[in-house]
Amino acid sequence: MRIGHNPARFVEKVAQPAEITVAVVNCIPFLSGYYEHSLEVLKTAIESLDDTREPGHPYDVMVFDNHSCTEVRTYLEEAYGQGRIQYLVFSDTNIGKIGAWNHMFGAAQGKYVVFADGDIYFCPGWLKASLDLFDLFPDVGMVTARPLRSPMEYSSATLEWASRQAPGIYESGQFLDWDCYWEHARSTGYSEEKAREDFPLGCDHRLVLGGKTAFIGATHFQFMAHTELLKQIIPLPSEQPMRGERALDVAINNLGYLRLLTGKPYVRHMGNILLDSDRAVAPSRKRKSLLQRLIWMPIIRRPLLWLNNQIFHLYFYNVE
Repeated sequence: MRIGHNPARFVEKVAQPAEITVAVVNCIPFLSGYYEHSLEVLKTAIESLDDTREPGHPYDVMVFDNHSCTEVRTYLEEAYGQGRIQYLVFSDTNIGKIGAWNHMFGAAQGKYVVFADGDIYFCPGWLKASLDLFDLFPDVGMVTARPLRSPMEYSSATLEWASRQAPGIYESGQFLDWDCYWEHARSTGYSEEKAREDFPLGCDHRLVLGGKTAFIGATHFQFMAHTELLKQIIPLPSEQPMRGERALDVAINNLGYLRLLTGKPYVRHMGNILLDSDRAVAPSRKRKSLLQRLIWMPIIRRPLLWLNNQIFHLYFYNVE
């Protein structure tokens, strides 16, 4: 039975989605150990997205939370209430990054999707720099807003396109500067010694067109793509929490689309702890004690990490 008329019937217009949907996936199951500082990192990531909004290019922020702890969910609800987040999805189980992709890419209403892990810091100008590459180059499938070195086997279509261009547009060599390379390498756990060994061994592939520079390649922690293209590719198989991202690379490459990186860094991978550049201070490095040196020996480290993994699954994975 219904009495009266639903007031919504008299509303003549509804809000329209922004042209761009920024999709963020997050999973912080507890706030200790590896995740001790992860909530602070997530807050910095969401604030950076809010602080770098540009006039003329509005975007909606969609967050998919993969079964985080209560403190994290409380923060996300607060950010949603403050208007920093426009769409907020809570999953009662961890369906993995690819599972979150399948949901978010299917639900996105904008012309473009910008994806980011929950530990990505956005710098001013990131959106314009990304859009410029879509406007300048043909058939762009994926743009990451920073230069880095990624496997060329997933960018063969881009290399093939580049080889057909006029002289001076495509060149290969070492163009990435050390500071840019090290900023990303250290965020992924590289030691400076290892990074300095690898840095001169790499080869960069660069495109220069219309006065703008793009590197060939892309990565999964942050990228921008046409929504229609992503909807052609999903659903992607999702079996493990952090596996399967390469299926997206393969699909975009096989369809013949370009995979590009901006010529300058506009996003930064923070990892699980904030550095000075992320508005906080990381712990200073100290000489390892005898105990620390012992537990890093492979014969001791491997069984301890195995045990840690089993405990993690026991407490935080809801597997039938």
